[in-house]
Amino acid sequence: MEQTDFAGIGRDILSASRNELYMNLPYLDAALCALAFAPGGGITLSLATDGETLYYDGAWLAERYLRSRVWSCRAYLHTVLHCMLRHLAKKRGKVPQLWDLACDTAVESILDELDYPCLSAGPAPQKQKFYGECRRDMPVLTAEGVYRRLLRLNLSEYEIARLQRAFLADDHGLWDAERQDGGEQSSRQDQKWRDLSGKAQTGLETVLADKGTGGKAVLEQVRVAVRDDVDYRAFLRRFAAPREIVAVDGDAFDYGFYSYGLRLYGNMPLVDPPETREEKRIEDFVIAVDTSMSTSGERVRQFLACTYAILRSAGTFTRKVNIRILQCDDQIRSDDVIHDLEDLRSYMENFRLTGGSATDFRPVFEHVAKLQEAGAFASLRGLVYFTDGMGIYPEKRTPYETAFILLGEPPLSVKTPPWAIRLVLEGPDLDWAAEDLPEEIDLGELPEL
Repeated sequence: MEQTDFAGIGRDILSASRNELYMNLPYLDAALCALAFAPGGGITLSLATDGETLYYDGAWLAERYLRSRVWSCRAYLHTVLHCMLRHLAKKRGKVPQLWDLACDTAVESILDELDYPCLSAGPAPQKQKFYGECRRDMPVLTAEGVYRRLLRLNLSEYEIARLQRAFLADDHGLWDAERQDGGEQSSRQDQKWRDLSGKAQTGLETVLADKGTGGKAVLEQVRVAVRDDVDYRAFLRRFAAPREIVAVDGDAFDYGFYSYGLRLYGNMPLVDPPETREEKRIEDFVIAVDTSMSTSGERVRQFLACTYAILRSAGTFTRKVNIRILQCDDQIRSDDVIHDLEDLRSYMENFRLTGGSATDFRPVFEHVAKLQEAGAFASLRGLVYFTDGMGIYPEKRTPYETAFILLGEPPLSVKTPPWAIRLVLEGPDLDWAAEDLPEEIDLGELPEL
């Protein structure tokens, strides 16, 4: 009996699945063709990728294809989406078991929203239940968001295994193997998939915006995948204004003439160092906090604590400042004035979140305009508004820089004004921003809300 060529059969099945996916999801054309096919790779009874090659077990793939053609399409796209969303590159430093489950959950949530016959797997109550539980904490089911939730839940081994059975579609064993190489090759591969995700995002937002059912689910996650890492410290300092301070300016001092004078006259330098220098410091500034029902008190505390620590750091805070901290839901709930570090420390120690109604951003800007008319600011550089993004925005551009700080990716329905800065932070971004600050700044000392 002639031996069956399962390697060739498996390759044909993957090619057929790729072609069917391309016909339904044209905005993923480049990504669908980015993986080479190869049998083996140490993988049995599954599909697996290292970011460059899609490995398969031909015999197992043929058996599953005979049972359901839908499965092969879903498994193929499942693996490609892992690469597009950069799940391989982001695994480093995570708890492997929980990160794998979070990635599978994020990808399967996309597949379950794509309404095509080749991807329709029928009802899955357990998966839908878990999606619903996750969406109470986050508007978009990203792997990062699901991972943080799994860490908080501290599930038992049995509960984790039960969820893994519901979401498992491929083998993640090669993710760790590929990451061990590190260095330039890994960076190139990550950049390749970032570029492919960017192309898909461009297609979904432009010419192919109305071509695919369920494309919104892909776009929401792709936006997270291609977003650059955020340095919140550098971002906050963009609102600093140049000011002359009393301090030696070493950069403007010529040590050659100074040393020459000492050599020629003993203790008589020809020039003295300048007694003032120019630095960028934050003085007039507004921090607004959304205190509506959809805003978490713990998230507000995290944002304010990190902002407080950065403002206290050297080179940012002047001795005398004029910072207004506003709390607002659909109306101004509080207006606190900060003039120095002691005021700021006292505010943080006694901070209480007030509000709980709907979100309307306009009262904050109307209030700031009245303060400007009354001469409350000498030169207002900017306003940062911490919010979940869902509310009524002002229509007119402000005469100062305005930034809406969103902790977590909001739904696509959230449209910040085109004239405003839109910055999306994740919890780890704020944690990282607080690192390497002076030792006397201890965020743990700040009170819980």
